[in-house]
Amino acid sequence: MTDSELVVDLRGRPIETLNDFWDAVSEPCGLPEWFGRNLDAWSDTIETRGISEVIDSHDVLIVHVDRRGLFGGTLREAELLAGIFDGEQNRLVVHGPA
Repeated sequence: MTDSELVVDLRGRPIETLNDFWDAVSEPCGLPEWFGRNLDAWSDTIETRGISEVIDSHDVLIVHVDRRGLFGGTLREAELLAGIFDGEQNRLVVHGPA
């Protein structure tokens, strides 16, 4: 049996800030209105679970983003966000320019 994967493909969507990221993942990840929109809340959501029924109903979360904007350089926010993904149960895949 294979793991159930939730794939959130944000390629092609401009993500310049963490707020843009929260806006982009809110709907496909089923984040509740009361979601904290901060790194601690995201960590709880993807690691501890129990916040999003959509994420909780899958074994693995994979988020695809472009290597631009927030993820285009060495922004500390992007590094902190990427560090929350464990690479197994939840993965951030940053794609280079096509």
